[in-house]
Amino acid sequence: MSTHNKNKILNDPVYGFITIQHELSFDLMDHPFVQRLRRISQLGLSHVVYPGAVHNRFHHAIGALHLMQEAIAVLRAKGTEISEAEGEAACAAILLHDIGHGPFSHALEHSIVKGVHHEDISALIMSRLNDELNGSLDTAIAIFNDHHPKRFLHQLVSSQLDMDRMDYLARDSFYSGVAEGKIGSERIIKMLAVKSGLLVVEEKGIYSIEKFLMARRLMYWQVYLHRTVLCAEFMLMHALKRAKALALSGIEVFTTPALSIFINESLDRAKFIADPEILNRFCELDDSDITCALKVWQHHDDAILSDLSKRIVHRDLFRIELQSQPFSAEDVDAKIKRVAEAFKLTPEDASELVINDTIENSLYGSEGITIQYKDGSTLDFAEASDQLNREILTRTVSKSFLCYPKEISR
Repeated sequence: MSTHNKNKILNDPVYGFITIQHELSFDLMDHPFVQRLRRISQLGLSHVVYPGAVHNRFHHAIGALHLMQEAIAVLRAKGTEISEAEGEAACAAILLHDIGHGPFSHALEHSIVKGVHHEDISALIMSRLNDELNGSLDTAIAIFNDHHPKRFLHQLVSSQLDMDRMDYLARDSFYSGVAEGKIGSERIIKMLAVKSGLLVVEEKGIYSIEKFLMARRLMYWQVYLHRTVLCAEFMLMHALKRAKALALSGIEVFTTPALSIFINESLDRAKFIADPEILNRFCELDDSDITCALKVWQHHDDAILSDLSKRIVHRDLFRIELQSQPFSAEDVDAKIKRVAEAFKLTPEDASELVINDTIENSLYGSEGITIQYKDGSTLDFAEASDQLNREILTRTVSKSFLCYPKEISR
């Protein structure tokens, strides 16, 4: 790690000029593992609906780092003791919180690597980085894993009101153009305090929290779980699964060098953790590998892989039906039968072109947000809010969906 002063100013479209305060943050930003986030889409395939939503996970990591720096300054000003080393570590933890994301965010972990979530991969990469930096990330990893005695530092990284959520709502709203997601993160951060070692929000911030939670719910339905985005992302997962199934059955499937091991080998969590070479390959993998593969796969001899890839490349997406109740087996079978007839496929192959799944969206989790009143007493937000009662806050909304080639509905 070099010793010269690296205080750098960056121009961020959401927050304006931001300063990177710690040398450790700047060294991490320069590392290839973090630079890779420039090549990972923040919103997966949301750009098929919102053309401006082409920002990446590096943008988000820098924004979350900025908010963390702001939050630490506010808490220190209110008398909370945060040492320089702890502040630096908290900033490193938030900068690296998404480092384990694969191409198009969640597509890879749900399709070609079984049982491995991006949180697992983040932990592996942070450990690798810590070895390279001679233990400089010990405290950051403790904060990230909630093993640090000052639990509020972990809450700033991961909780209902963390810097991750605050940045992605503001940023995703900005780039998608969905104004309903706009939140007053600056005001919320100014209202943060620490009581008994845990994060609380001062009473006067309660309406900002209500707006924050509603903005998050609206962004989920309008952007993250938008029906067309959902359809595109599940089509991508099915294309990846089909490519892997073909490769494992001995049929040649094009891959880039970084993608090869994930398509040609059967991987699970145990193998991923045990073999360092798999992590090396993962850290070379980004959106461009998947895009390149799809462009080649659209010319593959396999009709299913070719069809799915061609549709994703040219945005000729499936039709999607969404409803509150699960689709019956009869509904799904009827669609499969029609696809088989229309495309001259076996029922087994036709089922690959009919996607049936469920999505959920909940407003408020069990860990809660604590409101602190002027007399020092505290109350869970669900009890404190006069706009959103506990039933509304904790209700999980589920929707089932069915996707299929739109040709069969004509």
